[in-house]
Amino acid sequence: MAQLIVRNLDDEIVTRLRQRAAQHRRSTEAEHREILRQSLLPASSRRSLKEHLLAMPDVGTDKDFERAPDRPRRTVRL
Repeated sequence: MAQLIVRNLDDEIVTRLRQRAAQHRRSTEAEHREILRQSLLPASSRRSLKEHLLAMPDVGTDKDFERAPDRPRRTVRL
């Protein structure tokens, strides 16, 4: 992976980046990567979990996904 060094940033930008990173519970560097990713990658390549779940076909019934009843355990003699 490539590295990117950004120099001569205004103090206000750095402060806001740190605040935003803290809100998202990630490092400043990770936040910087995410901002670049969101602004430069096409939106179609990013799908949320909700979008993935909504895209799943509606097949089957709840009964198809029921758990089989537990079988009784065998008694082992030692």
